[in-house]
Amino acid sequence: MPTRLHKGFERLLEYIVIALMVIMTVEVLLGVTYRKIGMSLSWYDEVAEVTLAWLTYYGSALAALKGAHIGFPGLLDALKPRLRLPLVIIGEFFVFAFFAALTWTGVQVLDVLATDTLVSLPQVPVSLTQSVIPIGGALFMLAEAVRLPEVLRRAAAPGHLAEQAPEL
Repeated sequence: MPTRLHKGFERLLEYIVIALMVIMTVEVLLGVTYRKIGMSLSWYDEVAEVTLAWLTYYGSALAALKGAHIGFPGLLDALKPRLRLPLVIIGEFFVFAFFAALTWTGVQVLDVLATDTLVSLPQVPVSLTQSVIPIGGALFMLAEAVRLPEVLRRAAAPGHLAEQAPEL
């Protein structure tokens, strides 16, 4: 059963993802329209790439919160709950470790990029556009942490995981 925190965080990520999709759609349509009338915008390709990267990171955090990433439920279903739970804990440990490393490295990359700007928009620092890396990593870990009690409960429960579909 999702908590208020889970639902609120999910709603926030949904709003961000929807806003990014709308922004990217409008921006690309604007760029295509201007190109079609012979007045190409110099910045629209670069901005679309950045928006797509942001959409990917925020969308991944939303997918993590919903448990929608690729997994191996058939493998876990084949195990008894006493074996399933330790494997789920180990798997979650590696997920957290990976995203902690991504977040840490992302912060370090921001320092390296501190003086760089976008080519087509020199007033926009690259560190701003790449800030999505550590932010996305942190959001993914938060999503996993919010979902963790339910994941552990399902892993410890008897029966197959497929029979215990989460209520989202």
